[in-house]
Amino acid sequence: MNAATSFVRIRRAVGASLMAGALGLAALPAAVAPAGAQQLAVQPQGPASVADLAERLLESVVNISTSQTVAGSDEPGVKPPELPEGSPFQDFFDDYFKNRRGEGGGSQKVQSLGSGFVLDAEAGIIVTNNHVIADADEIEVNFSDGSKLKATLKGRDTKTDLAVLEVDPKLKKLKAVSFGDSDKVRVGDWVMAIGNPFGLGGTVTVGIVSARNRDINAGPYDDFIQTDAAINRGNSGGPLFNMQGEVIGINTAIISPSGGSIGIGFSIPAKMASGVVSQLREFGQTSRGWLGVRIQEVSDEIAESLGMDSAKGALVSGVIKGGPVDNGSVQAGDVIVKFDGRDIKAMNDLPRAVAESPVGKTVEIVIVREGKEQTVQVTLGRLEDGEKLASNDESAGKLEQGEDAPVSTASVLGMTVGELDDQLRAQFGISEDVTGVVVTEVSPNSPAAEKGVVAGDVIAEIAQESVSTPKDVLDRINALKGQGRKSALLMLASKSGELRFVPVPMN
Repeated sequence: MNAATSFVRIRRAVGASLMAGALGLAALPAAVAPAGAQQLAVQPQGPASVADLAERLLESVVNISTSQTVAGSDEPGVKPPELPEGSPFQDFFDDYFKNRRGEGGGSQKVQSLGSGFVLDAEAGIIVTNNHVIADADEIEVNFSDGSKLKATLKGRDTKTDLAVLEVDPKLKKLKAVSFGDSDKVRVGDWVMAIGNPFGLGGTVTVGIVSARNRDINAGPYDDFIQTDAAINRGNSGGPLFNMQGEVIGINTAIISPSGGSIGIGFSIPAKMASGVVSQLREFGQTSRGWLGVRIQEVSDEIAESLGMDSAKGALVSGVIKGGPVDNGSVQAGDVIVKFDGRDIKAMNDLPRAVAESPVGKTVEIVIVREGKEQTVQVTLGRLEDGEKLASNDESAGKLEQGEDAPVSTASVLGMTVGELDDQLRAQFGISEDVTGVVVTEVSPNSPAAEKGVVAGDVIAEIAQESVSTPKDVLDRINALKGQGRKSALLMLASKSGELRFVPVPMN
């Protein structure tokens, strides 16, 4: 506790005492307390002591030191100051600028610190965060007794920010900890974090679980445990223990304007981490299930327009071309409310549920289509294969949302749109000289229906930019929403090619 914090707490305590005295309550004995007042039992503020637990776990938590060789530069924009001959500061500035450039402007080593824990003593398996060891040339594991071992990278997963390291167990006797059941963790449960904050190894902090299922937009499968146990820089990759000494989370991120702990830290739940770690140990990479859809939130307005009682599930805004459901089993405009027996209450529930399912598994999916629930069966693909459909874009991280993947059909503004291929030209009798994206279906009472858009119309332009694929339509509408536009100006072509402009509200 720093001086500022102490002062605030003391000031509040004194203020409360003075207020009670002013109201004449402080001197009241219990026997004459105001009617209806309850006597509050004094409760302990936490575990009597966590010393035994900490002593048992400290050997299993490690500090991870990495080094990376980076190219130096002469940094022409930053020049050392010109100092008088014989200045006492000359040596200081010479050393400072030489270190910034590296010797002779060449390469230099950059070091970083993090935390981790031993998961398998016999195999020498250590778990940490991917960002702790990212781009490292050398990885060294430091143990609580001062010993050190070189480590090799066995596998990493950027989407969950996890990495598995391996050390030679013959060189040192290791002590392991195991994953616990993070699903049983309740808000208010006591937890302990052990790690290497600011390079101070073997640091123990205690707090409670502040919240669960936090999405902080750190990755596509955010489902963090939030804790007020102090987590600082250097704690990344370290374990979050329950009071039985089981790892129920891996400390990964904090919210802090200063870089230090303000009591808002986040841990990857053990349920998610254990599956990823098992795959990284066995294969060196992950293999996740893939449904092949683009999804968006179901707002109250969307739920009402689809005849749903409440806003829930994930709205399919597009079907990925060549994906597992590109056979019509799931269509743009469907709302997925249950996946393989798991309720999908919000959009972000679906990517996690799909990713945790085995590749090739046939699952039952409950969808709402035209106001009625239907159950369909889908055989899941492999996410890593599906990413190849995303035009080799390195930012294609959320394929279940699918921002970068090509789509065969999409749902937007109450319209279902598709690629204008020979089959759809024949189905709607569209002339050969008409180009764009064809409207295959229009939902009743939707913004598009109210503006007179009908199936068979072809969208040639949106806000004076041409579109040729369903993905173009989705991207253009999203861009207009991002600009704060209230409506989208569509240039529509009839079956024979006659053009008209229609402004469609985007609210």
